[in-house]
Amino acid sequence: MPVDRAAIFIDAGYLEKVIAKELQGVKIDYGAFAREVAGNRDILRTYYYNCPPYQSNPPTVAESKRKAKADKFYAALQRLPRFEVRLGRLEKRTCKTCGATDLRQKRADLMLGVDLVNLSAKGQITTAILVAGDSDLLPAVRAAKDSGVLVHLYHGGPQNPPHRDLSTSCDDRTLLSMGLMNRCLR
Repeated sequence: MPVDRAAIFIDAGYLEKVIAKELQGVKIDYGAFAREVAGNRDILRTYYYNCPPYQSNPPTVAESKRKAKADKFYAALQRLPRFEVRLGRLEKRTCKTCGATDLRQKRADLMLGVDLVNLSAKGQITTAILVAGDSDLLPAVRAAKDSGVLVHLYHGGPQNPPHRDLSTSCDDRTLLSMGLMNRCLR
């Protein structure tokens, strides 16, 4: 009988928003979280996708401190068994009409989708565990399913629900609840 092997794909921006808005800002142990969501499956690897904090040119003191703290966190994650950190970048955008600025993540969703499709197409995994909510991932989810991979979505509740089409496309869905997170505390 073939091994049930999973890869875990964490959209950190989404997970952080769910934790902040729905789960009382709990601090989790990411290794324990990966083991919890994998259940009895063998874990090929856990992929963590995020963007380092924005840096002006030159960076402010506060920006430098935030980046140093984030770099330390990413290095700690990278030392966990079978963890891979994938970093995109933040891009500052200015509204031409009102002059307001905001920051947009770049590359993180695309890296997640590429990894999901590659591992699925090469038969490296039987299950993809997705912690995300963005409909941009739909083509990758469909490609993974076409390769015979089961896709299990872990998602937020009413304040941060996944996109309806993403949720519908996944094979299984589990709410990121306080009960689940309490089993993964630091």
